[in-house]
Amino acid sequence: MPQRTAVAGGAAATPILDWRHPRVQALLTELRNLGPGTERAFLITAHRLIAARVRPVYAMNDQQPVSTTLRLGRGSCSQRLALLEAVARGRGISTRVRGLLLDGRFWRPRFPRLRVLIPRHVVLAWPEFLLEGRWVAVSELYGELNALRAGGRFTNTGGETLFDAIARTAVDWDGATCSSCDLSGQVRADLGYFDSRDDLFEQHGQTLCLPVRVPADLIMSRRAA
Repeated sequence: MPQRTAVAGGAAATPILDWRHPRVQALLTELRNLGPGTERAFLITAHRLIAARVRPVYAMNDQQPVSTTLRLGRGSCSQRLALLEAVARGRGISTRVRGLLLDGRFWRPRFPRLRVLIPRHVVLAWPEFLLEGRWVAVSELYGELNALRAGGRFTNTGGETLFDAIARTAVDWDGATCSSCDLSGQVRADLGYFDSRDDLFEQHGQTLCLPVRVPADLIMSRRAA
């Protein structure tokens, strides 16, 4: 496992996490008006609002600015997680990401007729938030994994995405909970921690190369998850 102390994270805006954009500022104002007290309560409120406001699709561009995701009103799991990170930073909460290289077969249940087109590996940016001096993975935003596992396993089928699942069940990349919630078998490599998702994708690239990603995104970014 990578050293958790090696990366400081931060709350600055980035090309992806462009929380200073007027559209993101408007969302931040709306969240502040809802009045969540603690930082964790703010993030839970933000997660629920994003889940309701941004329609889940199979978009491919992990480096899309979150302001664009808001304008479109739709986004992939990665793009919606990025939006949650952006509003966290706009609230002054430092974030960082853990890079995971996942087995592409993890997504086969969603695309039974397109299995041959699924990439061998998928790069995933999994956010963490600095809350009360401790890094908290997005998996544990709603509580500890051992408590969340009662919600049942994430099957990667149907309409529920990883973004949605964290509110209901344990998304466990390390095998720290029961076997039914253990997703560690899907992890092919732990890429370590990065100050931002921008840094992760700059160093390791996106799942699909540009010539493939652009036409794929034109099709898949409108397909409901």
